[in-house]
Amino acid sequence: MPIDSFPLISVLLLFITATLMPLIKKEKFAKGITLAAFGVCFSMFIITLNYVLSKGGYYYRIGHFSSPIGIEFYVGLIECIMGILFTFVAIMVLWYSIYNIHHDISKDKINLYYLLVNILVGSLLGIVFSNDIFNVFVFIEIGNLASCGIVVIKDKKENIKAGMKYLIMSCLGSGLVLMGIAFLYSITGHLNMTYMHEVLAQNYMDYSKIITIVLGLFTVGLGVKSAMFPLHTWLPDAHSNAPTSSSALLSSLVLKGYVWFFIKVLYRIFGKEIIVNFPILNVVLLLGSLGMILGSIFAIYQKNIKRVIAYSTVAQMGYIFFALGLGELGLAIAVFHIIGHAVTKAALFLCAGSIIQSTGFKNLEDLRGIGREMPYTLGLFFVASLSMIGIPVLPGFISKWYLALASIETNRIMLIGVILISSLLNAVYYFPIAINGYFGEENLINKVNKGKEKPFKQLLPIIILVLAMFFIGIKSRDIIDLIKSGLV
Repeated sequence: MPIDSFPLISVLLLFITATLMPLIKKEKFAKGITLAAFGVCFSMFIITLNYVLSKGGYYYRIGHFSSPIGIEFYVGLIECIMGILFTFVAIMVLWYSIYNIHHDISKDKINLYYLLVNILVGSLLGIVFSNDIFNVFVFIEIGNLASCGIVVIKDKKENIKAGMKYLIMSCLGSGLVLMGIAFLYSITGHLNMTYMHEVLAQNYMDYSKIITIVLGLFTVGLGVKSAMFPLHTWLPDAHSNAPTSSSALLSSLVLKGYVWFFIKVLYRIFGKEIIVNFPILNVVLLLGSLGMILGSIFAIYQKNIKRVIAYSTVAQMGYIFFALGLGELGLAIAVFHIIGHAVTKAALFLCAGSIIQSTGFKNLEDLRGIGREMPYTLGLFFVASLSMIGIPVLPGFISKWYLALASIETNRIMLIGVILISSLLNAVYYFPIAINGYFGEENLINKVNKGKEKPFKQLLPIIILVLAMFFIGIKSRDIIDLIKSGLV
């Protein structure tokens, strides 16, 4: 089996696994087959990364026709890193779901849930690797239905309401993206990203108004899907009401797939030489800054622990768009923050879900003293939250440090104030959860030590995610250097 076909095989494997789910009678087999499929994909992406490191990035033709007529994948360093990240986080979340999914959905829908997860992650990988823009759109629509499905599958009134809101907003975003694709096709005559760039590089000045419209369509369309402020309105309801494993997947992976497509639109289709002539980066920088501040302010006023984390996601996506708005200097940091945030936010949602399942409480007021009953779970939550706040060594701090340096280098010193204010606001809503959980006699009264703690086997995937978070922080320089080499 040739190594260069592994990305395509991974997408096909997940889709094929999805089709098997309705045929499987026992849920434990559905869980085992799904985990095995993701394990195989994870292994193939590691092998592919080593192949790319030694041979360089490559285009992989799908079918009999070469580009620009045929469909192709581009497999580069960043794509391989994304493949490893997506499958690793999915494995950890699904491992957690083996023990806990029955708390969120009825037994007869468990196989359907794993069908949707396989389709969702498979479509995200298709978005990451595809070099054909319409093929990306097809994967977006497949993922759109699957991601809405893992929200409404809980089959409660609030889930259906949140899922419908998500579906409507996401379809609006998809429509804008499709319009952008149509405009690009009309001026380039191609759907292949490489050929689109070649044509645009020669005649973009002749279509400056159309390109301005196209950039606006992609920014708003993908901004809706990736929770760019103020287009995030669907996210708090969808993420807070979805099953815990769904919340973790939506926040840590789904949003990142759309951001990566946005990066490909900016730098692979248009290129840095073109986008600097348009105001798009300044708009993205402004919206990212607003998201960093206002997302955190909204989180402070939430009473539900999952809504706190959901609004924190809005703020953290703001950091990614802030980095993109800084231009080429911030691009590598945006990709690094995608990696760090994915593992950290997955850990936070899984911890929150464990606390809710063990106590039956969602409101922060009811979780006072939970540190005595669930010391390890809250400890993992607290450590993951330190990365969001920006404590040194952890990936959140690394991102903020490099963003500050990039702000100085671009002579935008005022932006450091945005980073500092956002970090302080992060502390305002994360620290009280741990403080009220561990301290205060009135909080600890009648609490049984470790009375509601999860078994070690259920905590293990969360522990691995937290350890991965530390690894990313400690090896940040090597990871950022690797990202930069892949962006050249």
